[in-house]
Amino acid sequence: MFGWLLVTLGVAFGSAIVPLISVEVFVIGLVANEPGMHWFVLGAVVAIGQIAGKLLYFLAARGTIRLPKFLHDRLHRERPPSARRERWHLRTKKIRGKLDALRERCHRHPHWMSGTYGVSSLLGLPPFMATSVLAGLVRMRLSTFLTAGLLGRWIRFSALAASPAMFAGFFHH
Repeated sequence: MFGWLLVTLGVAFGSAIVPLISVEVFVIGLVANEPGMHWFVLGAVVAIGQIAGKLLYFLAARGTIRLPKFLHDRLHRERPPSARRERWHLRTKKIRGKLDALRERCHRHPHWMSGTYGVSSLLGLPPFMATSVLAGLVRMRLSTFLTAGLLGRWIRFSALAASPAMFAGFFHH
């Protein structure tokens, strides 16, 4: 069982970094195949892995850690003007304006950002990756980021891990 918890920690961390990996599907599959796995512990392991991965995005957005040189150069290099890029820039101008307004609101009302981040860690809406980055951009306190994120993710994944057992018990009676 300890081996599965280590694998779960790795999958949770990986899914936090690469959003194409679904830790939700992994958790459901694991509890379906390993009925002795305690949902409480599994939720905690996934929460730790997820927050450890999102912490990298948070710290990078905050400017505490630098991106690897190849990523930094790729994101910040000068590009020659092109009609395609200009069309894209015009199409996304409204979205960028809304994001800038949201960032400014978060700076003015830090508790609003804490609440949004906490809800996102629990429900996944707004997207947890986006709120993790935004939390770094608005310089949320690290303790708030860790506490709200761990609590929300623990509740989310504990409930998910417990759900197959709840449904199995419901249909057997």
